[in-house]
Amino acid sequence: MVNDKMCVGVNKERIMVRFDPARNEEIMEMEGCRPMDFTSRTMKGFVFVDEKVLSTKKKLEFWVNLALEYNKEAKSSKKPTAKTAKKK
Repeated sequence: MVNDKMCVGVNKERIMVRFDPARNEEIMEMEGCRPMDFTSRTMKGFVFVDEKVLSTKKKLEFWVNLALEYNKEAKSSKKPTAKTAKKK
């Protein structure tokens, strides 16, 4: 989580990356990517990346930077509480 937004995570032998859904087709074509399917349905803008394509620091940084860049625009994953709703 970065700024209360899902960003990057580790799951088994892969990472989960959140990115701009407008780039979904482009990202899904990349080596080692497959749709994130935690709930048995895929979501645009989320992908699993296999560890075999994360073999160098530069390759891992590409995916982390992709997620961090979109994080600036992404909606928060955190649900507003009564307390935070009053502040707005």
